Formats: sequence, structure tokens, C-alpha cells
Amino acid sequence: MESEVIVLGSGIIGLTSAVVLAEGGRRVTVWAREPAEETTSAVAGGLWWPYRIEPEHRVADWSVRSFEVYAEQAERAAVTGVRMRTGLQLGADVDGLGPWRRALPEVRPAEPAELPGEYTAGVRATVPIVDTATHLAHLRDRLAAAGGEIERRAAGSLAEAGRSAPYVVNCTGLGARELVPDESVRPVQGQLVVVANPGVTEWVVSAYKDATATLYALPQPYGLVLGGTAVEDAWGTDPDPAAAAGIVARCARIVPEVADAEVLAHRVGLRPARPAVRLEAELLPGGARCVHNYGHGGAGVTVAWGCAEEAAELLEAA
Repeated sequence: MESEVIVLGSGIIGLTSAVVLAEGGRRVTVWAREPAEETTSAVAGGLWWPYRIEPEHRVADWSVRSFEVYAEQAERAAVTGVRMRTGLQLGADVDGLGPWRRALPEVRPAEPAELPGEYTAGVRATVPIVDTATHLAHLRDRLAAAGGEIERRAAGSLAEAGRSAPYVVNCTGLGARELVPDESVRPVQGQLVVVANPGVTEWVVSAYKDATATLYALPQPYGLVLGGTAVEDAWGTDPDPAAAAGIVARCARIVPEVADAEVLAHRVGLRPARPAVRLEAELLPGGARCVHNYGHGGAGVTVAWGCAEEAAELLEAA
């Protein structure tokens, strides 16, 4: 059966969009330049929390909707990779969280005794944390069950995809820089270290919007994810030993147990940053309708379901 929709990209944005469309009755094929396990999504720490993504008023709705979906999926954590976990956002206050805070069923200012080191403020909240490897596999399974397919293929142009189906959903992330082309899409390099978890059960984050060096410790089933970095316009994906040492040292200041933890893995990913997420439709040469869904910065996990559902609505508006 010929495809009705070509979804470009196999990261969390692309696969979530494909699942929403396929489960809504569309005949969907994903064109994947690389398999999901080699995308930036597979490297992500997986915490639901808007970070390096604009515009705020739209991000709020996308984030809230995604939170709702993840909360349901957390009831089947072993299959979906989603768990609800309480943690601490250091240096934040409840009133400054933005309109997306309405998603949080449990949020309060941290007590002084809960704040480590030099921190004088913080927010405690319960949010989804996603094991992205498990979640991407879950999305692939849902897509297949709904009749969708994944083809290992890189689009040479949007027009090429438009010649293969009447609808295209562009979820190419950083690849949109050349494919569209859209020079406003830029990489923000992130490095993290995975260590054997010494018993940490709650997440902790201190990541200011424009900081190059961030700090987070995220408990996942496969280990404790320590971060991180946020280096703009850096394209390299090889781990930097000095950056890794800095990550562990920063985390050890608030979680001393990680100083001697066994290092299990080093990871580097490139966040697809843009001044604002591009989620809109246009007609391609030849008449195919293209819905763009890219530029999610450091919050692809956070907004994936909200953006996917809006992309489906834009496609239905044709």
C-alpha cells in the first residue's frame, strides 16, 4: 500500500509524530537517515522539563499535553520507559517556572534542609523521566502495530519526499539546517557521563538557560546520568575527557557518592536549537503539503506528544 504520509526523521519527534498519525488512520512511512538508537534522542537524559526552547506560550501547551501522556505511560514503565520521579530543580522558584507549571501535580519550594551546598533556593516537583532507548523501541512497536513502516532512507530534498506522498512531516531536527534549508537551526552540544548508580533515587538539576556548564543527576534503570554541557555551534560528537571530568566534579559537589562511582559510558549529542520551534504547514513545489516540526532545542522529550498532535491537526487541515 502506498504511503499517505512521509515522516522525515526517526528521533523522538519523528517517531511520536508517526505514531499519532498512524494510530489516527493515516498510512505512514518514516524515512530514517539513521536508526532511532543513533539519533540525538537516544543520547538524551530524558527528564521532562522545558529547556532551551521557545516560544514560551506555545511550549507550555505542548509540555502540558506531553506530561499527561507520559503520566499514563508511566503505569507501564517496563514497556514505555517512562517513570514518574520526584526531584529538585536548584536555583529555581515556583513563581518563576512559567505557564507550563500547571502540568505539575506536586510542586513546592524546597526547604532549606533540602538544598545542598551554596544553593539558597530550589523547587521540588514530580515529573516524568524517560529512558529514551526503551521509549524509542516502544514507539517503533506502536508504529508497526498501527501499520506504519520505517525505511532507512535520507531525503535529498523536501520535494523528493513530496513526490512520494501527498503529505510530508519534517522532523529532521538539526538536519533541517541543510534540508529546508534553515540556517537558524544550530547545534548546542551536550555531553554526559553515565555511572553506576550509588543509590540515588531522586533527580537533581541546576541548568541555567545560557550556561555552558550545567549540572544534573538523573536516575535511570541503566545507571545514573550525570551532566552536562551546552556548547553552542559545536558540531563534534566525540567525548571530551576534560569535560567529562568537570561533569563528575560538579555533580560530586551536590551528590558526593558519584565521585568514586564506576563510569559506564560517555555520550555526546547535538541539540537542534532554533530561536523558536517551527511547527507550521506549507505547500511544496508539486503540491504536497509539508508540516514542519523541528527546532526543539533541549526539550524534544518534553514537548514530543503535544507537538505531534498539533502537527497532525495541521495535516488534517489540508
